[in-house]
Amino acid sequence: MALRACQSAKHVLLARIRSRHAASALDRIVGNISSENNSRCSSSAGGESNEVAGRTVVMKRRGPVVTVAINRPEVRNAVNHETAGRLLDELTAFDCDPTATVAVLHGNGGNFCAGYDLKELAHHTASLKLEQDVTRGPAPMGPSRLTLSKPLIAAVSGYAVAGGLELALLADLRVVEESAVMGVFCRRFGVPLIDGGTVRLPRLIGLSRALDLILTGRPIGAHEALAFGLANRVVPDGQGLQASLELAEKISSFPQQCLRADRSSALHSTFEARSFIQAMQYEMDHGAPIIQAESVAGAARFSSGTGRGGTFS
Repeated sequence: MALRACQSAKHVLLARIRSRHAASALDRIVGNISSENNSRCSSSAGGESNEVAGRTVVMKRRGPVVTVAINRPEVRNAVNHETAGRLLDELTAFDCDPTATVAVLHGNGGNFCAGYDLKELAHHTASLKLEQDVTRGPAPMGPSRLTLSKPLIAAVSGYAVAGGLELALLADLRVVEESAVMGVFCRRFGVPLIDGGTVRLPRLIGLSRALDLILTGRPIGAHEALAFGLANRVVPDGQGLQASLELAEKISSFPQQCLRADRSSALHSTFEARSFIQAMQYEMDHGAPIIQAESVAGAARFSSGTGRGGTFS
């Protein structure tokens, strides 16, 4: 089972401490593991203070929407060990923050992410310490083993390839700019998909189409990605982030307990349910409490005239 983001914070933190970046991580840690876990769940909620020169990942807040930007444009936002850890930190903090509802993952400088930094892999092999127990530690790309409890949108521009494609697959929705390129480019270099690519891609677009991309490593453009179901929206170049933010704000405007229960059931039935009956039971168990929590009030709004005729405003 994948990591439950907020509940797994302690395990992830311990794995980070054991990494070669322990010294910098320890500078941010105060108190025992319990207080570390609580700090982790709120440390990135401050927003603007995180935008510091030289940071490989930048988080911002726009009301209840969080944006997380990979900030290594000089290498097409390829992820190194440090960046992977920071991505994990920010997305875990988002999941733990009760005031945040939707996150948008994107890349600064015109590219989403070109995958893992192969120069680091080639010349600094010791820095890549893989945690093989997927229930405990960070993935090579950072957050790709997480099971987030809230929606994540990927705003895809430029290249989203290899591990970058796997990060895009972590998202619930992918808003893709017209000139974007996606693909398993790591095929030609003998680098395996170990950040969920072979798990999520077949579930999203079907085994046949997934194998086409996995076996050939060929590039796929935005409109073919849309036809495959890999892209959810295609937008003009330069508008991916704005379109993603608008989509995130729309999702944020809905009753959140109901939205998250339905999302959780859809993911459970796709990845974890052992049978149709088990999936149906999960749906009922998690949906029934919403009736009193949100549905009765929603029905009252409808009865008073709100939303008649299918309007959402």
